Amino acid sequence: MYVVMIVKSEWKLFTIWAVAAAFVVLGIMRRDFMYILSVVNWNVLMMIGGTMLVVFFFIESKMPNLMADIILDKCPNVMWVIILMSLFSGAVSAFIDNVATVLMIAPVALAICKKLDISPVSMILSVAVSSNLQGAATLVGDTTSIMLGDYANMNFMEFFWMKGRPGIFWAVELGAIMTVPVMMFLFHKLTQPVEANEKTVVEDKFPTIALCGIVVCLIIASFIPDTPSITNGAICMVIAVICLIYDYVTRRSITNLRRAMASVDFETLFVLCGLFVVIRGITDVGLIDDAAKLIVDAGGDNLFLLYTIIVWGSVLFSAFIDNIPYVATMLPILTGITSLLGIEPYVLYFGLLTGATLGGNITPIGASANITAVGMLKKGGHEVSFGDFMKIGLPFTLVAATTGYLFIWVFWH
Repeated sequence: MYVVMIVKSEWKLFTIWAVAAAFVVLGIMRRDFMYILSVVNWNVLMMIGGTMLVVFFFIESKMPNLMADIILDKCPNVMWVIILMSLFSGAVSAFIDNVATVLMIAPVALAICKKLDISPVSMILSVAVSSNLQGAATLVGDTTSIMLGDYANMNFMEFFWMKGRPGIFWAVELGAIMTVPVMMFLFHKLTQPVEANEKTVVEDKFPTIALCGIVVCLIIASFIPDTPSITNGAICMVIAVICLIYDYVTRRSITNLRRAMASVDFETLFVLCGLFVVIRGITDVGLIDDAAKLIVDAGGDNLFLLYTIIVWGSVLFSAFIDNIPYVATMLPILTGITSLLGIEPYVLYFGLLTGATLGGNITPIGASANITAVGMLKKGGHEVSFGDFMKIGLPFTLVAATTGYLFIWVFWH
């Protein structure tokens, strides 16, 4: 499946679903319709679908164009526009889901590229990679962070400062700062000057309020204990429905509602849906368990070697498999190892989170945000191959992961 997706990215959807179907037919997965439905992460799909609808109205309101004008005013050339957009995306992503961040920031990036008459590929991919990078900075930024917080009984503030030492937030932010020279090198030829001659007039502020409402509600929901697993998805869908109703009441146009529904990238949703099934298949047969044990066995009782293998092994595995089941598998294994060694587990916990979160940036299928970004570009007529993505994703990952790896070891071993 992965080989076909690398060689023929346009066959991606059919390949994933062919493998998912084969897993069911061959009995690798339980032939139980309700079980198959349960392995799909409906929360993520609802978040993406709902946010896509809100983003359609956000774009229609011309607010992204106004934001693009403001950003163009602050930057001397295209290279700095990309850098600023990436850092902005990362800052937002530290507090809300990475996919929602991409869906919010990408329209602004597209508006900028349209105004400058340049290809949006570099900017959109940088936005996606930056959103993945900073998702691990806080308790609410990424599913893996939420899992670690729950498992290690960490609160929101302990991601910043814990046991008298700087938390993982600072490792991630330092990694983000270190990606600025990487972007300056990657995009150093994009020296076209930029300016916004006149400011766009926003036609309707309600979609912007709705989008901000999603951000605020997601942050509030993250502080409420024991919420249902589809809470975030439900928030996005409810606000999307409110936008649809508002648009119909103000415009009385069925045609615009149809355009809104057509804006939803169903191919991306189906790609993610199929991947959830395939990843559960390899999880059910124990492949992820085997991968976790392989990492731990290779490290033995040498803490630095174990830490190094966990970080870089996690980077490698997360480039191709969903980091959520992988992190869920590794946390109890690391707890057992550290109790045998008689040490606190936090250095390994933070190493795991750093590697597993950043590893998804190497490939276009390593994280939901990457799949979403590539899907948005494809819808706009820009095909992105594995190679195209890795030209940006690989240097980002190596620099940010190395920075986080060194920072955590210095402060936590």
